[in-house]
Amino acid sequence: MAKYKTEREGQIDFYNRVLPRIDPHKDIKEIISDSNDGVLNGNLLEFKLQITNLNAVLFQAIKYLSALRIKGKPVPLGIHLIDLNAGVDYYYKSEPYLKYIEKVYSGAASKGNSDFTDGGEADSVLHYAKKPKDTEELIKLLKENKFIKIHIDENCIVGWAEHFYKVVPNARKEDFIGDDTGQHKTIGEIRQPYHFKDYIFKYTGKSNEKFKYLMDRLNDTIQKKNLGAFYTHPLYAEKSLELLRKAIKQVPKGNDYIIIDRCAGTGNLEERLTDEELSHCIVSTVEYFEYKVLQERLGAKVRHIIPPMETKDTFNAGLVTGADALSKEYLDNEIIRQYVDNPKCTVILFENPPYAETTSIEHQRRGVGGVSSSWKKSYVVQEMKKEVKGTAVNDLGNAFIWSAFKYYLRQPTDSYVVYSPVKYWKAQHLINKKFIDGYAFNRRHFHTNIDACIMCALWGNADKNLQKISIKAFDLDKEETKIQAQGKLDIKRIHNIYSEKFYDKRKFESSKFDGILTGLNGEEALSNVKKRIKPLYSDSMLGYLVADSIGFDNPDAKSSLLVAGRYNGNGFFLHKDNYLEKLPMFAASRYITYNNAWTERARIMKSADGAEKFNKDVANGNLQQFLLKCLLFTCVEMQNHMRSFKGSDGRFYRNELCLDNSNGDTLAIKDLKKLVKGDKEKEIIRQWKKLLKYAKLTDEYNAELTYGVYQICDELDLQVEDEETGEKSYKYTELHTAREALKGLVKKYYNEEIVPVLFEYEFLK
Repeated sequence: MAKYKTEREGQIDFYNRVLPRIDPHKDIKEIISDSNDGVLNGNLLEFKLQITNLNAVLFQAIKYLSALRIKGKPVPLGIHLIDLNAGVDYYYKSEPYLKYIEKVYSGAASKGNSDFTDGGEADSVLHYAKKPKDTEELIKLLKENKFIKIHIDENCIVGWAEHFYKVVPNARKEDFIGDDTGQHKTIGEIRQPYHFKDYIFKYTGKSNEKFKYLMDRLNDTIQKKNLGAFYTHPLYAEKSLELLRKAIKQVPKGNDYIIIDRCAGTGNLEERLTDEELSHCIVSTVEYFEYKVLQERLGAKVRHIIPPMETKDTFNAGLVTGADALSKEYLDNEIIRQYVDNPKCTVILFENPPYAETTSIEHQRRGVGGVSSSWKKSYVVQEMKKEVKGTAVNDLGNAFIWSAFKYYLRQPTDSYVVYSPVKYWKAQHLINKKFIDGYAFNRRHFHTNIDACIMCALWGNADKNLQKISIKAFDLDKEETKIQAQGKLDIKRIHNIYSEKFYDKRKFESSKFDGILTGLNGEEALSNVKKRIKPLYSDSMLGYLVADSIGFDNPDAKSSLLVAGRYNGNGFFLHKDNYLEKLPMFAASRYITYNNAWTERARIMKSADGAEKFNKDVANGNLQQFLLKCLLFTCVEMQNHMRSFKGSDGRFYRNELCLDNSNGDTLAIKDLKKLVKGDKEKEIIRQWKKLLKYAKLTDEYNAELTYGVYQICDELDLQVEDEETGEKSYKYTELHTAREALKGLVKKYYNEEIVPVLFEYEFLK
């Protein structure tokens, strides 16, 4: 029996020897893809060089089974604790440990296991290295494909929902969580398992109230996108009550008041309201199963729920008839109109409107983008288009915000407490109203994976054209159990965009349309991609710059610097005579890469409001050194995807915005001779030279090319995979080390030398 030095070595050797007997087509990578030592058929395997405490290793395996349950993956019946150097397999059935498997664990699974004492005796102990009979028994067990049943709860239901929609692609929410309450009775998978009959017990909860905070995540993939997400974390919901109560204080003496939430979901925004406050609420939600939970939770406490009672016609393909807040029917609802039309009633809206991404990759992949944008045909959106122009009409949340002031708020003491990214006020100028107070919350805690700023603002119904507002920032701690104040944030309006003020729109008579186009990766675009611009070429052309969009969603697609036109456009051709003054746009487009705190994304945006001041100072020479600093930054910034290569048009395209002088000085090197170089600049240049030195030592280096940082990274700083372990490492350690060191210097230089001036001239605002 071989003695192994590492668990990995023993693990790979074990699989290489047993898989030919079990399934020679199985891939080891697939077996160990769940951050554990492997799931093989109905077996979880945990390897140790030497097992000294069976209970501790068993508990580690139990934690892995818990993780599988939470992910919505079948929980194997067999647990194999394998002592590699002894050649012994301790086999346990997992069913006796179900109560532990159904708990949630945090931290590393390998930590804190020594106190576990509830491990029984192994069901079998197999000395597979010494006894052929035991080896055969082990092979037999590993071939078994049996699993235990687990109970569905709030910790695992999202994982099982995602699994269900993969197994049954055309299924709807009712097929998964449907129950026999209400007028529409569909018994879903969790209550009557069919696809998961071997994996889950029947869920016996009469209703879905237990999943009240998760209902938006239980929709099928497309419905989730169509409806948008409007879950509000309970701590944020509670904090926003401070704004709501400020609104209530404005109610004139003698007036009644109502609080309208047209997108209440399951009512978690209203959860901490007092019974008195709830008695003034009118709530509705468009999704049927959320409506049922909303009825159960708040139906007896609120003044009205729309519709007030379920009928046989209420269910409509998973939605609620009469509850579409963007429909004419809803606007004309008599229950609501009696208050809106009453001058002695103050109207307050309290909402977290849905945010729908109906142009997502998932929609395109499934070919349902048009269907999922059906809300754009709603009555409210059609009316909105008569008054609002531009991209503001493409945001579902904006339709709620616009219609709130258009159809519901009538008097100066009416108000609106609304959650939404700041763009509607900052850049789209959707409303010009009195700002009373507001908070910034982290979008990550709204069932997303993005750290970004969501504003919860209290607006009054008085017209006011503000240019700046300040809001107080609040994040949640790691466990999401406490709210943490993080100071004040300023939000300034923007009025001009780069393409209007800074893009070079000159026409060059000597230009030809016989050049090439490139992709985002800087290589020549494939012939079969749809091209939106012509392949312009001229001797004066330096490259193509894209600084698209005002925000920083998907920043790498909205920011490009290439040697030729980008196939899908959205930029302009960069020319040698004025390229320096265009580079601040590229620099500003990299802001979120180096400043990715949640308080920055969706709050800081790109602006051309300082164009007049900037152009004046460029003309009088006051910004020469700053522009040269931008050039240095551009030359060492990874998103500069300019490459050197021979195009299909027969021309050689050279990267002129880099520091490689191996084939003569580039344009950048020539211009940077005018830069007054301090210690920071000298350190960057030294590190670049070190990077280039190691690049030239690689087997892949091509002496005919002029390299920038990105081309070195993509073509020379390569990863290789160990054939035995599958682990990846960089082929050229010194090259990769030099690249990482340069990256750190670039970030520091950018934030210290470039960013302050970008804000001064309002490239960032």
